[in-house]
Amino acid sequence: MQQQTTPINRRNFLRNASLAAAGTAGFSMLSFESFSNPMEGENPNIIGPLQGYSPQIGILVSMMTWIRESVVRAAKDLKTEELDFLMDPKANTIGAMLMHLAATDTVYQDLTFYNLKDFSESNQKRFGVAMELGDEGRKQIKGNNLDYYLSTLQEVREKTLAEFKKRDDKWFAQVDPSFFGGKPTNNFCKWFHVCEHEANHRGQITLVRKRLPGAPAGKE
Repeated sequence: MQQQTTPINRRNFLRNASLAAAGTAGFSMLSFESFSNPMEGENPNIIGPLQGYSPQIGILVSMMTWIRESVVRAAKDLKTEELDFLMDPKANTIGAMLMHLAATDTVYQDLTFYNLKDFSESNQKRFGVAMELGDEGRKQIKGNNLDYYLSTLQEVREKTLAEFKKRDDKWFAQVDPSFFGGKPTNNFCKWFHVCEHEANHRGQITLVRKRLPGAPAGKE
């Protein structure tokens, strides 16, 4: 058999491979440039730009929304005593972690929307303990029902989304010369950190839930 000697055009190869994958898997190939999700809030599994936001901000908002719904599911129907359960003396309760997520959203509002160096004074009073957790978090963040934590999360997130709608991709790309580890960091990265930080604590919430007294073994 004669060996193929014609060089492969990489761009054509990738295009043809994508079309083949679309045909065999039944996927709809849609460019982000022309994409807008008309079902905002109804179809969280579509990650992409959202109406009301600039394209790049909308993509991250769709990711943040997906993670948030996962967190809410992980905490569903927990009672106050379960939200206050400590796996060990150095652990964090589920309630404290939910409050910590609200604190994280809030501090990044102050850092990126208002160009502060930390929490505003009022936000420090409200969320400072939840931000740091530790012994003070274990002492102070307890005795609340699930609605308390979920309503706080919703209140804070609604403010984040309202502020995002006022900004564009140029703002999202703005670089802070020394943020994470003293390295240049843009606003996109700062808010992506909020998203991945929430995913991290979602895993911890699931772990603690599985260790609750009387919790069934097996999958969540």
